[in-house]
Amino acid sequence: SSGLMESEKLTLFLDVGTNGETVLGTRDWMVTCACSAGPAFEGAGVEHGMRATTGAIEEVWVNGQTGEPTYRVIGGGKPAGLCGSGLISLLAELFITGVIDRSGKLATTTPRKGAKTQREELGDFASLREVKERVRDGAHGAEYVVAWADETATGQDIVLTKVDIDNLLRAKAAIYAGYTVLCQSVGVDPADVEQVLIGGAFGQYINIEKAIQIGLLPDLPWERFQFLGNTSATGAYYALLSRTMRTQVTVAAAMMTYLELSADNTFYDNFTSALFLPHTAIDRFPTVRALLEDRQDQAEK
Repeated sequence: SSGLMESEKLTLFLDVGTNGETVLGTRDWMVTCACSAGPAFEGAGVEHGMRATTGAIEEVWVNGQTGEPTYRVIGGGKPAGLCGSGLISLLAELFITGVIDRSGKLATTTPRKGAKTQREELGDFASLREVKERVRDGAHGAEYVVAWADETATGQDIVLTKVDIDNLLRAKAAIYAGYTVLCQSVGVDPADVEQVLIGGAFGQYINIEKAIQIGLLPDLPWERFQFLGNTSATGAYYALLSRTMRTQVTVAAAMMTYLELSADNTFYDNFTSALFLPHTAIDRFPTVRALLEDRQDQAEK
């Protein structure tokens, strides 16, 4: 249903979900793998995660001067939790504004060991009342308050914890490592990819800019990305309704070369390198590096 097997362009297909199915190729060849990304981007394993239904926060913006968040809720009204797109957006905003560092560490209200002052721990945000209130020590370590209890549909604070951040970093690192290994296996660079097709029911809600900023998607021009929705369901409909399309399923499968990620350390090496925002090698994300440098210049002024 993606049309990849008829495309002349070097295409990367991503199903951003629990299993992270990935395909790289053209109409002449395809290599594929699956990486266990976990369910964090689908709202599971996150303190206040939920599916993308009414009441879910789907987009977040953090003020770079105050650290104060604003958000958009599916269906309007009071929020009940954070869905996958909201988690990606929030993580990117916290990173770009400096509320969390590249390792995903939240500034806490208690100075770290060796820090001389609270300002040294909180950086430029230390004198700001909003951030000192929103970044706090919770039951599971440091956490950031997205919405206060009186603003929510549940009557509880909606927060993003350090545990949540770690789960999100592992999920995005697995997906990044999967498509990077595919590219390395055929001697191409992710920057050479001419189009990125994003499948999965969740995929169509991803904010490309934010997904690039956290290192989930490759740093490519936005026009190269295309959202396809639930491709597995669409493909199943085609196969059920058309004998020709059912035959194409067999043809597509026969064209694919499956790459077993556990066969060597290549996947693990790429995975560990991606456990940072956006990546250990920030040069792989030039637009993010430029944005951070610009923010730093503005802060110094």
